Order: sequence, then structure tokens, then C-alpha cells
Amino acid sequence: MDTKPRPAGPRAEAKRQAIVKAAREAFLRDGFGVGMDTIAAGAGVSKVTVYNHFGSKEALFTAVIAGALDEPLGGDSATALAGLADAPDLRAAFVDAARTWVAAVRGNAEVIALRTLVAAELHRFPELAHGWQDHGPEGHHPAVADALRALADRGRLVIADLETAIIQLYALLVFPHLVFGSYGTTVDDDATDRLITHGVDMFLGYYAPPAPPAA
Repeated sequence: MDTKPRPAGPRAEAKRQAIVKAAREAFLRDGFGVGMDTIAAGAGVSKVTVYNHFGSKEALFTAVIAGALDEPLGGDSATALAGLADAPDLRAAFVDAARTWVAAVRGNAEVIALRTLVAAELHRFPELAHGWQDHGPEGHHPAVADALRALADRGRLVIADLETAIIQLYALLVFPHLVFGSYGTTVDDDATDRLITHGVDMFLGYYAPPAPPAA
């Protein structure tokens, strides 16, 4: 295992971000087989600097994926999810948040391409999956985890197993688009909206608090 300390500080972080950006562009253009020299040139740094920051191409690829796959959960999606716990009408707010999130998933062609690239490379580099497996859904999807945890803390949902709940929510709202996208097709707008509304209803119905006993 590579335990060498990584460069730290504002200048090092700026270089790290430049490397990740250049690597993302290179992986999308040329696949995982792109050379580290090409990535280094795109970032305006030396190949030694790339290795000092990431240690290996596999680690760099994982960093690129980690930074990109949850882009749809940034910005408006994160704001909508964060407001669920205080929403007067939870179902309506959940549906609106889900629509924002799914629209971001459907509209980000680069993220879809990166997901496809991951699927294509895992058979050759299974170690690329270890980082995801070690951290679990909660670690990889903090916006969703935080939203569901807040709803549970407020007593608006009853969630005993947060990791399972996150996977179930993704399965209901996001995974259909990833599966269809991997086959080069899409879910149309009408079906997307039905998946969202029915998916939210299924999720809220399953995790709803028990009804108070009749008087």
C-alpha cells in the first residue's frame, strides 16, 4: 500500500484540481488507456507531480470518478434535499427535490459517459471499485444521507438502516436512467415523471412513521 504523504496546502490543492480536471477530459476522450504524460501535459504539471498527488493511475481515475458521479447532487439538488426535513408538505417537497435531482442526472452527459467508462474498466481493474465498497453509499452520497438522517431525526420517517434506504432511493429514482443510458437509450419524459412520483410514494409509504392508535 502507498502510504507516502500527499502534497498539502493551497498551491498543492490547485495543482490537484488541475490534474483531476485534465484527467477527466483525457479519460473521457481516450479511455483509461490514456498515458499519464498526456494527463500531466493537460494539467500543466510534470508526471512526477501527478504521481506525488495520486500515486497511480488507478487512484487518479478513482478520484476523477469520486468527484464527478455525484455532481447531480450539487447545487439546486443539494438545496432541495436539505430542505425536506422542514417542508410542511413532505411529499410535495420530496417530489420537487427528486425532479431536480433526476433532471440533473439526465442532463449531465459527461457524468453518464464516466459511469459507462467505469463499467467498461472494472473487469480489467477491479481495484477501482474498492474505494466505493469501503466507504458505502452513505459516504459516497452525503447529500442524500444527510437529508434522510434529518427526516429520521425529526420523526418524519423511520429509517433503521440508512445505507439500505439510500440504495433503495437511488433504485427508485436514478438507476433506471443509468441502466437505460448504458444501453444507449433513454427513459422518456412522461415515464420519468411517473417513476419519480410513484417512486417517492413507495419510499415515503415504506418509511412512514406508524399511524397513531385510534382513540
